[in-house]
Amino acid sequence: MKTKEQYVVDDFQAGEAWRVLKIMGEFVNSIETLHALGPAISIFGSARTPATAPEYKKAELIASLFVANNFAVLTGGGGGIMEAANKGAAKAKGSSVGLNIVLPFEQKPNKYANIQLEFDYFFIRKVMFIKYAQAYIVMPGGLGTMDEVFESLTLIQTHRIRPFPVIMVGTTFWTGLKNWIEDTLLANDYISPEDLALFTIMDDPEEIVQTVKKHIIY
Repeated sequence: MKTKEQYVVDDFQAGEAWRVLKIMGEFVNSIETLHALGPAISIFGSARTPATAPEYKKAELIASLFVANNFAVLTGGGGGIMEAANKGAAKAKGSSVGLNIVLPFEQKPNKYANIQLEFDYFFIRKVMFIKYAQAYIVMPGGLGTMDEVFESLTLIQTHRIRPFPVIMVGTTFWTGLKNWIEDTLLANDYISPEDLALFTIMDDPEEIVQTVKKHIIY
């Protein structure tokens, strides 16, 4: 006869097995929704950026310029920079995709994403950002933004994905990080000199779009 502890273990294992099916379901739903999206770029940045901030206005403009050049725009679907990018894409009459993550705080879907998906699992959401983007446009942000930046750089560095532009927008914000990478990581041989070419810091929205267009793979 099973003990109470054995029943608890069995229930946990059964729950783990069903979780695999839930994960598969998120993958299938996402791929079915996005497979015909066409050329797209992912825009990242802080959910805490107010609509009055210059970064918000710049993200909105960058998104609208990409739509004018026949790109769809993917964001994390929340507020701040994500809202700005979805707003710019939607107002430009383009595909404005919000990949929203279910969180206990901060993250609420914005109203400007005309294609919306909701995720329980961060890693599936991150696969969609990589799978359907021809470039990453990274605005100022916090830990989540840093996570997306360094994961993309790692995947490119290790040849797990095709190389694509990773553009950090905002010289003032990103230069300190670049200096630290050079002065600490490169100086101590934790990275190679060529790894510094995996990302670019830029400011001008038109130049950002033209840089991505030069690297586009259809």
